[in-house]
Amino acid sequence: MEDYKEATTPIATNCLMDADEASQPVDSTKYRGLIGSLLYLTASRPDIQFGVCLCARFQVNPKESHFKAAKKILKYLKGTINVGLWYPGDSNITFSGFSDSDYAGCKLDRKSTSGTCHLLGSSLISWNSKKKACVSLSTAEVNHMVKTSTFGLWCKAKQGTFVL
Repeated sequence: MEDYKEATTPIATNCLMDADEASQPVDSTKYRGLIGSLLYLTASRPDIQFGVCLCARFQVNPKESHFKAAKKILKYLKGTINVGLWYPGDSNITFSGFSDSDYAGCKLDRKSTSGTCHLLGSSLISWNSKKKACVSLSTAEVNHMVKTSTFGLWCKAKQGTFVL
């Protein structure tokens, strides 16, 4: 992959991966090895976490489209070798949180995915992205679930039980 062009994002924003029964199957051992290596890398590169976990859903029966998506993550890594988390030593200690969700974003089961990130000052201290266990009936319901989970973490931080 040395001759490949670098990618600017780990996964396309309009990427709706599905089982892709029409595509050619690929060697599952090779695919699982690639996904396992990428999962190991997410400890120091959380920016690829969502894309890697999305690709990991198809380890049982990987197709050419899934392998192509995993290779795009490698192209992104090639172009972002110097990217990492930055924790400056400033005295601004304010806690803030942000959340977002999609409504029925999974093409297979119509479940929503939500994500949150939390900052202490300007430093990222916590983040998550999770596919919901149930199907939401409206966008208002999805937004309510995300806001309550973000508010619960904020309350713990205010009570002094927040652990870094």
